[in-house]
Amino acid sequence: MIRSQQLGEEKIGKLLLSYSVPAIIGMLVNGLYNIVDRIFVGRGVGSLALSGIAISFPITLAIMAFGMLIGIGATSVISIRLGQQKREEAERIVGNAFSLLVGISLIITLLGYLFMDPLLVGLGASSEVLPYAKQYISVLLGGAVFQSIGFGMNNFIRAEGNPRIAMYTMILGAVLNTILNPIFIFGLHIGVAGSALATVISQFVTAAWVMYYFLGNKAMLKLRLRNLQPEWILVKDILGIGLSPFAMQLVGSFVTVFLNNALAIHGGDLSIAAMGVITSITMLIFMPIFGIGQGVQPILGFNYGARRYDRVKQALKLAVIGATGVMIFGFLIVELFPAALMSLFSTDPELVRIGASGMRIYLMMLPIIGFQVTVVGYFQATGKPRKSLFLSLSRQLIFLVPMIWILPKFWGLSGVWLASPVSDFASAVLTAVWLSQDLKLLHYGESIVETK
Repeated sequence: MIRSQQLGEEKIGKLLLSYSVPAIIGMLVNGLYNIVDRIFVGRGVGSLALSGIAISFPITLAIMAFGMLIGIGATSVISIRLGQQKREEAERIVGNAFSLLVGISLIITLLGYLFMDPLLVGLGASSEVLPYAKQYISVLLGGAVFQSIGFGMNNFIRAEGNPRIAMYTMILGAVLNTILNPIFIFGLHIGVAGSALATVISQFVTAAWVMYYFLGNKAMLKLRLRNLQPEWILVKDILGIGLSPFAMQLVGSFVTVFLNNALAIHGGDLSIAAMGVITSITMLIFMPIFGIGQGVQPILGFNYGARRYDRVKQALKLAVIGATGVMIFGFLIVELFPAALMSLFSTDPELVRIGASGMRIYLMMLPIIGFQVTVVGYFQATGKPRKSLFLSLSRQLIFLVPMIWILPKFWGLSGVWLASPVSDFASAVLTAVWLSQDLKLLHYGESIVETK
């Protein structure tokens, strides 16, 4: 059976496992990038260096946002086109997306170097933290193009029906990063720049691996020279669907800046370092649901394109159940062992105290986030970018930013931590309302298909 045909014929449960498990493993390993960087930097360089990485994190998120704009947007379009049996058009999308990934990442690198100092100061870097932030981001910007190619195009491997190769891609980079970090920090004593260099080398190897795949014989969709010239009609589809994850990630970057400034006012540099650790732990918890989302995306897109709405609903239901289970497990871990988690990153007792207290408040709504994130991915995969975009913005901007501004006025640093769970609850309620309406339309479409 052709790999893409399995998306429309294999049992949904088996299909979701075969696509999601490799994606979950890959995403978990990929999540180690930030975890490993911060553990080695925190223990090998110090708390101020951790603050420097936290201050630089919005720039990293911005680079990733553009990778998601093209990578995830193109992946959804590719899955839908394969479901419509339009393989040649899907291949043209791969070429167009590659050109966009390279071009946009080079522009980001140039702008980052030109405006580095004022940018980092604007992000909340104090005079003590600024040197660490500059050392880290100076190296990281040099590898932006490798990050974009590796992350963006790895999604295409999964879209064409090869999730195991996509998993190996992420494992390769994460393992290499884990090996190089202690060598550069403890062996060569390069400091925080060494951690960034380990990341860039790992991203380069990942990008080379992905390019080898699409230029070799294993790929069903080839990267061809004739498809590199951007076609507006294809670019428009890519950007339209990719806008939601792009906005979600970019808004995450903006909110991180807003959050860091609030933390600086109410808690100082140590609270920013604590937030950096909490962010790393949060990302590791989120990686499995991102893996479930990546695994279910081609299933949703293919069957939606093929008008197999019964399979779309079944895939969505199983994905929500899986994501919710993962988040409940994560919730129990952070609520029961917050100090132990913080101690992995630092031996500073004050940093551990601040972070443990903040983590328990900041992540108290984890059990309902799996549902919200999965449904946002459903709207994206089925070609409804406006709904996906608004729901993404509701959680990270529309509700969260006002809460960050209002709640600290009453509860200080605790109010900063509390802003996130309040926003999570409000956006989950809104998501449930919109999903209910959409499923009614899907049921109506299913009835029409059955009568034909």
